[in-house]
Parts: sequence; structure tokens; C-alpha cells
Amino acid sequence: MLRRALSGGAVRLSAAAAASAVEPLKRTALYDFHMAQGGKMVDFAGWSMPVQYKDTGIITSCLHTRADASLFDVSHMGQLRVYGKDRVRFMESLTVGDLQILKPGEGRLTLITTPQSTIIDDTVICNEGDHLYVVLNASNTEKDMKHIETALADFDGDVSLEPHPEASLIALQGPKAMEVLQPMLAEDLTKVPFMVSFATTVNGVPNVTVTRCGYTGEDGFELSIPTSEGVNAIAEKMIENEAVLPAGLGARDTLRIEAGLCLYGHDISETTTIAEAALSWTVSKRRRNEANFPGVEVFLRQVKKGGVDRKRVGLLVTGPPAREGSTILDTDSNKIGEVTSGTFSPTLGRPIAMGYVQTAFSKSDTVVQTEVRNKINEAIITKMPFVEANYYKV
Repeated sequence: MLRRALSGGAVRLSAAAAASAVEPLKRTALYDFHMAQGGKMVDFAGWSMPVQYKDTGIITSCLHTRADASLFDVSHMGQLRVYGKDRVRFMESLTVGDLQILKPGEGRLTLITTPQSTIIDDTVICNEGDHLYVVLNASNTEKDMKHIETALADFDGDVSLEPHPEASLIALQGPKAMEVLQPMLAEDLTKVPFMVSFATTVNGVPNVTVTRCGYTGEDGFELSIPTSEGVNAIAEKMIENEAVLPAGLGARDTLRIEAGLCLYGHDISETTTIAEAALSWTVSKRRRNEANFPGVEVFLRQVKKGGVDRKRVGLLVTGPPAREGSTILDTDSNKIGEVTSGTFSPTLGRPIAMGYVQTAFSKSDTVVQTEVRNKINEAIITKMPFVEANYYKV
């Protein structure tokens, strides 16, 4: 979050003294690339990341991603590879997803949970044949690794962890992503379904893991690239294509809200349960029947009708955008919930939001209100995604 500068000699002095002791922001391998492209850099989870670029604001970037293709640097996210013959059993002991069912190359979104059925993190796990490839949220990487390492110390089985903090991760997103990436590799991308991963050479750079996935609701690819030289060469090649523009965290956040996707620490956290967050679909029938993941007892109780007091919902908002922390009211002005993410949707041309409301008000088309700067505005509960997903199908 950007903060206004504070004035006053004492404040400046104390801030300057504190700054000398503060750890400098980490930089991705694409930092110089961002600066050359006019990136406006901000602090995100201890990383210096572009929120937008000087020639393309957030609205332009969002619309461009929906129509063409945008390049995002997501190298601040954690990357982990899990080896050993018991790797699937180990990761299933921490998460709710069915990893046994994944064929080599297949991946899925899953949740790392607590015994209370709350969410430690959401993560994508892919079966890479001889190992599992795990992507962790930037703000949670250190916490997640400690959690995983602690669990491994008590695990009876053959498992080894191989973190890859040196690897970069970029996301090419949008309906033209495939035509941009295709000339850069040998595989036929028309035969690669959504949530499928493979290792290949991209633009002459070997050992790149390509996954057809993303965080925008559009078709796209995430590329894990082992070297700094490699990621810069690939990024430069991509933006040579007139269909591609670099995009920052601001556009990424707006696009994921339009897609109805959660941001950890805002829409989900260790204070929200799987059922409250409307993420019960991540728990397969087998995992429910075997009842052997953290928090399963709470989950099975809450997933029943009437099992939770609040639910995550989408809101079509009138008036100004209702941002995180805005109060949600019923039509009698009683507080019934709170917004966790909100923005102006460039695609829809109107404000949208998601948040938690009392279960009695969670049904679609329910009329509620939001309070923004002491003014009351009407809102309507709606299903998500706000913008229809455009995931690729073979």
C-alpha cells in the first residue's frame, strides 16, 4: 500500500535513522528491465516490484490483457520442488487437494490448511514426473517453508525439499499469449490444456518449466526460468511482439478481482476457513471420504447447509468503489460484513468488490449497501467471476 509522505523534522530524522537499519528491498532479476520500461516501483512483501508503467496505466493494462497479452513479473513468489517416493503422501498431509490423481504434467490449485480448517496459503502444485513443483505466495514463502520443514521433520517417509529462490517466474497472460509464446518453443501449444506443465527450452534458454495457468481469468502461461540471463532474454523477446505490453501489480490485482480470485492476506487468511471462503470445490471427494487433511473435521461440519455464519461473495457496487475494509450493510443499515477486495473494473466499466457477509445475505441478487467515506451506496450480491473466464480448452 502506498503511503503519503509525512512532514516534520522529527519525523524525517527518525525515519532516516530507521531507514538505515531497515533491510533493503529485494529485487527480481528483471529489476533493470522494469526500470528501462518505465516501471513505477513499490514495496510488495519486501520486494521492489512495478505497480504500473509510465506509458500504460492500470486501466489500459487491464484492457490490453483482456484483448491482447501482457507480461507480468511474479518472481517474488516462492518456488519449491519436492522429491522422494513419498512426496505425494507428504504434500497431501499438508493440503486439501487430490494430488494422487495428477498425471505427469498436470497441476491444480490447492490449500495449505490448519487444524481449524483455516488457510495458511493457497498454492499451485504440479506433478513434474519425478517431483512436485510448488508455487507459494510471496508474502507467505518464509512462513510456508517453515511450516513444510517442520512437518517434514515429523514425517516418516522418503521426501526431500529443493527451494529455488534463484529462479525467476514470469506470467504471459491474455488471448494472444499462445501466439506470442509458440514461436519461442518446440511444443505444440494448441495441444496443451489449462493447468498442464512441462519442461522445455524457450528462446534458446534450457530447463524452463512452462505451466498453462494464470491469475487473470485469461489464457496464459507461467514460466519458471532458472537464470537471470535467461529470464531477461525471454522477457525482451516477448515484448518485441507488438501484442505484448509489460504490466504491473496494479493491473494484476484488478484482473484477479474481475476473475473472482482470492488474494492471500486480504480475501483469505488464517482467520478464514475453507467453507467461509467459498473454496470447498478445492477438496475432492476422495479427500473428504478419507478425511485425512488438516482441519477436515471442521470442514466437513461447515460444508453442510447452515454450517458457517459468513460467506465470501461478490458485489456489484453503485457509487464509488468500495475498497478493502469498507462496511457492508443490510437495507436497514445494520452491519452484515466487510469488503476484502474492491476496485473499478475497466472491463465492466463499474465498481466491483468481494467480501464476507452473514450467510443469510449471501444469496445472489440480494440487495445490500456499502459504506464509503460515510456515504451509503447500494450493492447487489452476485456470483463470481465478474468477468467470464477465458481458460484454454483443447
